[in-house]
Amino acid sequence: MNEKPTLFSGIKPTGIPHIGNYLGALKQWVDLQGKYNCIYSIVDYHAITIAIDKDELQKNIYTTARILLSIGINPDKSILFLQSTIPEHTELCWIFNCLTPMSELQRMTQFKDKAKQHRQNINAGLFDYPVLMAADILLYNAEFVPVGEDQLQHIELTRIIAKKFNNRYGEMFAMPKPIVGPAKRVMSLNNPTKKMSKDLGESSYISLLDPPEVVEKKVKKAVTDTGPTDANNMSAGVKNLFDLLVYFDNNSAYQRFMQQYQQGTIKYSELKQELANTINKTLDPIRTKASNITDDDIKKILQSGANKARQIAQAKINKIKQTVGTFI
Repeated sequence: MNEKPTLFSGIKPTGIPHIGNYLGALKQWVDLQGKYNCIYSIVDYHAITIAIDKDELQKNIYTTARILLSIGINPDKSILFLQSTIPEHTELCWIFNCLTPMSELQRMTQFKDKAKQHRQNINAGLFDYPVLMAADILLYNAEFVPVGEDQLQHIELTRIIAKKFNNRYGEMFAMPKPIVGPAKRVMSLNNPTKKMSKDLGESSYISLLDPPEVVEKKVKKAVTDTGPTDANNMSAGVKNLFDLLVYFDNNSAYQRFMQQYQQGTIKYSELKQELANTINKTLDPIRTKASNITDDDIKKILQSGANKARQIAQAKINKIKQTVGTFI
């Protein structure tokens, strides 16, 4: 690794990422390559905090890796690996568990939300998820973490854990800072008062591998309002469509339709068609590249990435264990 600052981020293999994942975090992953020492992980241990079939998990791992490579993650510029292949992540998590007050974990809003969604499986892993996330980041002494807005509380906890360790044992970890992109919170198509999520049903989100006709169908069904209103009182649904035009870099269409909206002449069918075309223009090369990446390609890339990550992780955990006193 060179003298550039180190950046770490992870993605759970829970199926095909959607445009909210892409705009909220993954697009940044691509854009930040070259500016940082980028370390990216498919965090499969995080994925098993909810019940998932082993075959489905395996499929999701390959799908997630295929998507990352298709959107532009370059193994020559970044380290890409599978979390479970680096045992130092869970080893550091245990050390951090012994420093982290339960009260800190009890205030995590994402745990509360997930616990409501998975009432039959409120397990210790779900509760401890943020500590493992802290270990993921701090194991590589990452100074920056590109995340979606919903992960900011976890970055705050990571900084708290790093500070607790440094105060007890001496300076070991940098204080990681979040990098949040312009698309902080992409909203659901069918319920624009809520964040885009697979939990809200198929019509909530657009997958990065949805065929063009499916993208068009979902956009056409997106919630708007009953007609043009004052621009200062724009409905959540209409605002979401305008925001997506900006997020997908179609500013000329945004200006044109905003003028029509303010004049009371806008036709939402035309706005939706323009947005569908805009989204498909971005997704076309992703879909094409994904179809050409084999499972063997993915295995080789993840293994190579794991070899690079393990060298960093082993050196760091040995230093940490010596500091704590558990290493002979």
